[in-house]
Amino acid sequence: PCRCAMFPSAMIQGLALAALLVLSPAGAARQTRRPNVVLILTDDQDVCLGGMTPLKKTNALIAQMGITFLNAYVPSALCCPSRASILTGKYPHNHHVVNNTLEGNCSSKLWQKIQEPYTFPALLKSMCGYQTFFAGKYLNEYGAEDAGGVGHVPPGWSFWYALEKNSKYYNYTLSVNGKARKHGENYSVDYLTDVLANMSLDFLEYKSNFEPFFMMISTPAPHSPWTAAPQYTNRFQNVSAPRNSNFNIHGKNKHWLIRQAKTPMTNSSIQFLDNAYRKRWQTLLSVDDLIEKLVKKLELNGELDNTYIFYTSDNGFHTGQFSLPIDKRQLYEFDIKVPLLVRGPGIKPNQTNKMLVANIDLGPTILDIAGYDLNKTQMDGMSLLPLLRGDKNVTWRSDFLVEYQGEGYNGSDPTCPGLGPGVTHCFPDCVCEDSYNNTYACVRTLSTSWDLQYCEFDDREVFVEVYNLTADPHQINNIAKTIDQEILEKMNYRLMMLQSCSGATCRTPGVFDPGYKFDPRLMFSNHGVRARRFSAQSL
Repeated sequence: PCRCAMFPSAMIQGLALAALLVLSPAGAARQTRRPNVVLILTDDQDVCLGGMTPLKKTNALIAQMGITFLNAYVPSALCCPSRASILTGKYPHNHHVVNNTLEGNCSSKLWQKIQEPYTFPALLKSMCGYQTFFAGKYLNEYGAEDAGGVGHVPPGWSFWYALEKNSKYYNYTLSVNGKARKHGENYSVDYLTDVLANMSLDFLEYKSNFEPFFMMISTPAPHSPWTAAPQYTNRFQNVSAPRNSNFNIHGKNKHWLIRQAKTPMTNSSIQFLDNAYRKRWQTLLSVDDLIEKLVKKLELNGELDNTYIFYTSDNGFHTGQFSLPIDKRQLYEFDIKVPLLVRGPGIKPNQTNKMLVANIDLGPTILDIAGYDLNKTQMDGMSLLPLLRGDKNVTWRSDFLVEYQGEGYNGSDPTCPGLGPGVTHCFPDCVCEDSYNNTYACVRTLSTSWDLQYCEFDDREVFVEVYNLTADPHQINNIAKTIDQEILEKMNYRLMMLQSCSGATCRTPGVFDPGYKFDPRLMFSNHGVRARRFSAQSL
């Protein structure tokens, strides 16, 4: 790395300091440097349905040593849009990744040209002098031949070990700094979660000690196909999916896609989702081992005290809620809420925080930790650093935007011809998890007086769902037809504002904040702007 020119006396002092660093404990020398950051991202890990329960070591090493955010969300409950939000700090309507396909801008040429150069890792490397390391699942279509194949290494990464396409545990291809490396099905050398752990430890062993580092480790677990390490395949045999109050019930007064689910579910569906639930937990035990190895290595290197460790997931998951067998994509808490644990310098141990945070905040937070001026970015999120430090009288958001564009096939789904064209992700008993018109946008509000979700669908019904989560935490009763009309109008207007926001305008006061301004004259005559469907033109 480049060094500033030094006068002779300063050079002598510098050499003396270098000698001192060699002789002194590594940790003491590194305390003066900007903090290191590690981000662990799991795939499809819920928090509402017990997704953190198997992670005993992670709880002890991160949560109990730092802070747990109890209200952490994603702006889109699907892998690629959510991961794009993490990388860019933007809502989907600003990064334009709308689903897991190349056509939906997932790792497309357009994404590579317009968004990738401005992701937070790119800024960390080019503007902040960080050495950067990526290992694991990047974006679902990464490695597609039509978008450069595995030879494409996004800007911002010093070391790149990215999975081609979607999560697998065996028989996959990695891009190792742009060169394809194929793996088979030998547990000791190929099991992906363990391979990521070993690559991470190697990086920590051989990296430069003269620059701060950022690591992003993105595990396949607990995504399907839920292949556990052999030593864990017999764990949790008596565990089944939680039977909470929205399990295996009819989604009355909800969007038609939820209403079409068969209730009660068949025994085979329940057996399938219980088995999936157990296997998901089993795969997470290897993530728990990865966390333990990583923390031990950082401690051995004397770097743990100067390293922030973030642990989160790209979206939640459901197993039987409203009789939907398994998936994500829906607007409800179980799909949009995720774990978020952080430990690091200046964070007091064993804390919880109830502020409303989102994954669009991760990029701004990490750049803030690195000392980058956030005013130079176009990010929609906010830095969590004041919350991590425990600053007093922090002004924080009371709402954020959730948006999703439904997917469906032009033809009928072969497993479910009766529902006609436009559905997808259907199960054998003809329950479909997605459709073209499962396109919605929501304002999720959490203020001192309200815990509310307001959603509009872009369909022929112009369907609206509203939930008061204080009285109805499992979102069983849609109160759209009974809630005060003035609140509905304000929420409709707020949704319109958030759907067109960018940067600072995404952080304006919410409906129940003291500084909120509402002018009914700005409402459109047709009851406001509906959930805006993403179009090819907007890409």
